[in-house]
Amino acid sequence: MAGSRPSPGKCLAERLCIGPLAVAAGCAIAAFTGSAAAGVELKPYVIVGDAIPASLTGAKGNPERGRAIVANRQVGLCLLCHSGPFPDEKFQGTLAPDLTGVGSRATEGQLRLRIVDASRLNPQTIMPPYYRVTGLVSVAPAFQGKPVLSAEQIEDVVAYLATLRD
Repeated sequence: MAGSRPSPGKCLAERLCIGPLAVAAGCAIAAFTGSAAAGVELKPYVIVGDAIPASLTGAKGNPERGRAIVANRQVGLCLLCHSGPFPDEKFQGTLAPDLTGVGSRATEGQLRLRIVDASRLNPQTIMPPYYRVTGLVSVAPAFQGKPVLSAEQIEDVVAYLATLRD
């Protein structure tokens, strides 16, 4: 219905429409829904330089599941801002770097930190934090205290992105 709002608590914009993201995306992401990793306790991690070298789960992720998350406009929403080697996906983003060859440009640890919380590297980034639950603005009550992706999902995405080599 024109002018209607998305279902309460399902909109990524409602969970992550923070500062620069809201401005850069014009909160256009309000039309997309996502699924927060409900009931997930954040696993501890250590940042070393520009990376989180250790897996959040202690295990490697599944690249096939990771590709599904990256390409899914209901879960990861990666293609809202990024483009990449996804010939079947229309309307890929142009706000962020192309993911083609990202596995050649960054280590798994570097990819992990960028997904977990890219603002640790660049406070002005428009990349939303997928595994941070504090310091966010305008988070719908149903999603407060919950990361966008679980540790397992992040490891799956890292495993997939690491396969993208030139």
